[in-house]
Amino acid sequence: MSTGSKRLPEWLRKKISVNQNVKETKKILKQYGLNSVCQSAKCPNRGECFSNKTATFMIMGNICTRDCRFCAVPTGDAEPLQEEEPVNIAHAVEELGLKHVVITSVTRDDLEDGGAEHFVKTINEIRKINPETIIEVLTPDFENDRNAIERVIEAKPDIFNHNVETIPELYKKVRPQAKYKRSLSVLKYVDELVEKIFTKSGIMVGLGETVEQVTDVMKDLREVNCDILTIGQYLQPGKEYLPVDEYIKPEQFEKYQEIAENLGFTYVASGPFVRSSFHAKEFSQIYMKEKYEADSKGVNR
Repeated sequence: MSTGSKRLPEWLRKKISVNQNVKETKKILKQYGLNSVCQSAKCPNRGECFSNKTATFMIMGNICTRDCRFCAVPTGDAEPLQEEEPVNIAHAVEELGLKHVVITSVTRDDLEDGGAEHFVKTINEIRKINPETIIEVLTPDFENDRNAIERVIEAKPDIFNHNVETIPELYKKVRPQAKYKRSLSVLKYVDELVEKIFTKSGIMVGLGETVEQVTDVMKDLREVNCDILTIGQYLQPGKEYLPVDEYIKPEQFEKYQEIAENLGFTYVASGPFVRSSFHAKEFSQIYMKEKYEADSKGVNR
């Protein structure tokens, strides 16, 4: 049953932080003319992330070519690519002092390569100025174009993230222009291309799925050797978007965490406010050091 316009439960109430770091982060984004998915998607964590001088950069404009019913990013005719965007992001990363940066994008089905080359340019520019920064990409499915996926992987991001978002039974309702098996195929291909990379995916709950269905998604992700999983509560960004079916209690998120860890994920973040890139640097602080130490000894993950 849909929650309709019921008030948020206590565990989902969060005060938006406004301090000097928030102002400084917004200033830098504006200075370089950059989009942040934190703002475009109305993320509830944007105040906390901005307070910590972190942001998920959204490249290739602020207009998506797909119309997912859960997402607040505007949809319509896509904007022309900004050639200076990759270098501007690199400078913003430097000014913010980011140790872990997440680069995502709107879906650009209008571009022949889905925007893969723009991802590559952004990764390369960040590396030039910030060689020690961990780079995580959160990509669209590129319509499962193998050449596009290969181009992004050749740029050597440290983490490749592609979200399945929800259970397959809800795809027509939640993200009608996407395909569940196609998203799994993207993650599988990345894993097959190169071993020395972490793959990551995320799902929302509270849209009408069952525990068994969520567990099946976890199993599917492990079948394609997905390393990192995020699970968070879906929150309706506006009246025109899908309503929340259920507010999942914190105890259930703890159970999901336990199930995922038992299935063998390297790292799991499960909680009401968890989003795909929320506290992403915590993973790199824990695991990326181990990865590089293993690499130096010639050991794969």
